[in-house]
Amino acid sequence: MTLDAGDRDQAALSEADAVNAYANALAWRLTGNKTYFRQASGVLSNLAHFQGFTGGTDQDKLHAGWVGVLYGEAAEIMRSSADFRHEDITALQLMFRRAFYPQLMTPSSWNGNVDLTQINALMTLAVFNDDEVAFKLGLERLDARLATYIHVKSEPDIAPIVGDGGNLQSFWFNPVEWVDGLTQETCRDNGHHAQFGMASALNAAEIAWNQGVDVYGKHEARLVPAMELLAKQLLTGDMQGVCRQSKSSTTLFNTFEVGFHHYHHRMGLPLPNSEKLIVQRIRTDGQSVLNIFHETLTHAR
Repeated sequence: MTLDAGDRDQAALSEADAVNAYANALAWRLTGNKTYFRQASGVLSNLAHFQGFTGGTDQDKLHAGWVGVLYGEAAEIMRSSADFRHEDITALQLMFRRAFYPQLMTPSSWNGNVDLTQINALMTLAVFNDDEVAFKLGLERLDARLATYIHVKSEPDIAPIVGDGGNLQSFWFNPVEWVDGLTQETCRDNGHHAQFGMASALNAAEIAWNQGVDVYGKHEARLVPAMELLAKQLLTGDMQGVCRQSKSSTTLFNTFEVGFHHYHHRMGLPLPNSEKLIVQRIRTDGQSVLNIFHETLTHAR
């Protein structure tokens, strides 16, 4: 069983299976209903036979990131049950190393959201695999990417990174003003790409936090302004003068809950734009898709 992520039909089936696995694992954890356990277990048992990605492009890397997060989270939840057999766990761990690691270990040369999605998945799978080496690699890449994905005026010199083509102005889609919290993809579109990039960064930081590593604190000066700028743009429909285009995206994803839970509820920091966006719009209209999945359910207070 293999997958070419460039084939839309194959990719769609793979995404549906990953969503099915995580949604049912989560439902089992929350309700104790064994029907959900059996559904998730069936998907993961079949997944253990997956041999790898065959497309040979960075679309495979992106897809491995999207579904790898969901499969890894599902497997970690299921591992807590005595009914999830040791041999099932071992088979999944071997499969993740065989099929997913090759797509996640090497950063994509595409825009930063792809690398962040890869990192999110790599750290998720490393936890399930009890793999300290892969986890540390994920942390190193997260530090490097955040420093080159979210701008802060106190550090105006942005280090080179894979994919930038040696032209930062072009790589950042020609921002008009380099403000705190500007992301590499804000001026590309602050809809799908910027929101997925932010969600993956925040989810990776949450994984690190749960493993005793404070990425949130280390990168607070980047992550909090990025959340607040993006939220203000989405609330007002205006790009706040940072990009050539003036109108913000109207597309909303469930991007903010994880970061808001940490910075506001754990740490007590005010994030007024993020809070307003979450309460007024995300919880009613935000899309829960791919690796941005049911985060209001898991992190809202």
